[in-house]
Amino acid sequence: MSTLEVRDLHVSVDADGEDREILKGVNLTVESGQTHALMGPNGSGKSTLAYAIAGHPKYRITAGTVTLDGEDVLGMSPDERARAGLFLAMQYPVEVPGVSMSNFLRTSVTAVRGEAPKLRLWLKEMKEAMAQLQMDPKFAERNVNEGFSGGERKRAEILQMELLQPKMAILDETDSGLDVDALRTVSAGINRVKDTGETGIVLITHFTRILQYVKPDFVHVFMDGRIVANGGPELAEQIEAEGYEQFASVGTGS
Repeated sequence: MSTLEVRDLHVSVDADGEDREILKGVNLTVESGQTHALMGPNGSGKSTLAYAIAGHPKYRITAGTVTLDGEDVLGMSPDERARAGLFLAMQYPVEVPGVSMSNFLRTSVTAVRGEAPKLRLWLKEMKEAMAQLQMDPKFAERNVNEGFSGGERKRAEILQMELLQPKMAILDETDSGLDVDALRTVSAGINRVKDTGETGIVLITHFTRILQYVKPDFVHVFMDGRIVANGGPELAEQIEAEGYEQFASVGTGS
């Protein structure tokens, strides 16, 4: 059982030479086997939380703590956080020219597992995972995300998650830009990881459509850099019916 704990987290960025506070005291606890949906409008700070936990240098922690199984995450470099069991699926996955998917994935898995998987077993494991995500085996020899469509990039992110088997996975708007078929395929991959009971999942999204396929245990509403409401799946239904405006006064503290 693993636990990710975020306590009173404040995060700022440099915006046009001025220090701008984005996160204003975020509290969140995620345990293995749980799925938490983090919902809110554009600009509310959801992605900032994801990147701050992952260690993006753009985001400056001004107060608060983040721990994984009691260990100080904020004191780790980004690669140390990944080896400790944190995984971030990015909203806009970047291209890595000159590095094949196969080499990238095997190198990543080696870093996390502590030893390189035997090549024959690795190829079998990778091909099976790709088949489940309906990915053409030829993608293994293509450069990471180079020339990939939006849906292919999102499949590649979930492929990484399935192979790395992290303790905690933060999925930043994995559903954005996906058609219905791709959404179902990606959701099935998330559910396979979820069903192992070994990974805690934070699913960041604007919309409820992915929650038709990936059922959350907890739903949190993010407004103005804070979590302003908590609940179960019924909270997502309330958002679908009434939107985010109902939480506006809570988010501003008025």
